[in-house]
Amino acid sequence: MRKTVLSAAALGGAAVLALTGCGGSSNGKPSSGGAKVNLALVAYSTPQAAYEKIIAAFQKTPAGKNVTFSQSYGASGDQSRAVAAGQPADVVAFSLAPDMKRLVDANLVASNWDSNQYKGNVTNSVVVIATRKGNPKHLLDWPDLVKPGVQVITPNPFTSGGARWNVMAAYGGTIAEGKTPAQAEAYLGQLFHHVPVQDDSARASLQTFVGGKGDALLSYENDAIFAQQNGQAIDYTVPANTILIQNPVAVTSNSKHPVQAAAFVKFLYTDTAQKIFSDNGYRPVVTADATRTFPQPTGLFTIDKFGGWSTVSTKFFDPASGVLAKIEQGLGVSTSK
Repeated sequence: MRKTVLSAAALGGAAVLALTGCGGSSNGKPSSGGAKVNLALVAYSTPQAAYEKIIAAFQKTPAGKNVTFSQSYGASGDQSRAVAAGQPADVVAFSLAPDMKRLVDANLVASNWDSNQYKGNVTNSVVVIATRKGNPKHLLDWPDLVKPGVQVITPNPFTSGGARWNVMAAYGGTIAEGKTPAQAEAYLGQLFHHVPVQDDSARASLQTFVGGKGDALLSYENDAIFAQQNGQAIDYTVPANTILIQNPVAVTSNSKHPVQAAAFVKFLYTDTAQKIFSDNGYRPVVTADATRTFPQPTGLFTIDKFGGWSTVSTKFFDPASGVLAKIEQGLGVSTSK
């Protein structure tokens, strides 16, 4: 599948597709020697605005003085598959751990990529319900999304990491409200019957929503904040029961500039970078660096509640037999990756 690359410039209501980056020659010499080194950052769609600012800050440090970047953004699953298929990358940043595991299995990321104190995650977020300004249909919690006449925007879970977080938030949130696993699976079927269009990434779904489609958007909290920062007339609600989103980052094993790539990843955990992430709506993993107050859901849970991503990926997202595959096949939506 061809990789989609998305620009996250200020939203005007329409999707803008572009490959962005700063050019620069690469000759393998350390940046401290004065030669330019170009690092390829391949990332999921939503953190582009944050990474552009973080890159600029890194380039002002001694470690980043002579480092330039090419930047590629798109649906997390598509980006991971592209790197596995040969897309050059020095640093990879994905929506969820299975997209990193694909590269571990391909010997493109070290198996101990998640060995730091943050388990390899560089940012957190939560799944929220975004609505039109004023929330005219009073969509506040999971049962509200399957009311008659409500349209919900969420991406395709077979291309988008964000969509998988949305699915597991809805599933877990329904169980937390007293439903059985079977009833929660049935709820997912109801929910997707209310989804009129499934874009390939979370950022594309945001653009669809701010363009006027749908009554609600299942979204990263940071994407809802991003839209508000860019003048979009939306509100959002953090459900009482929702999932903690954890976003991983790693240096690739075949990076031509592993020293500089590792320095950049290390910089992502500094106060400067974590505050930029927070400014852009992410919950920083270094909590002391939060620049805003984030609502704390009373029923916040993690993917470990369901056995972790290995178990969840098989049960819910196997393209032939998973819970979501059966739902999508019934709707005539592709489950191919």
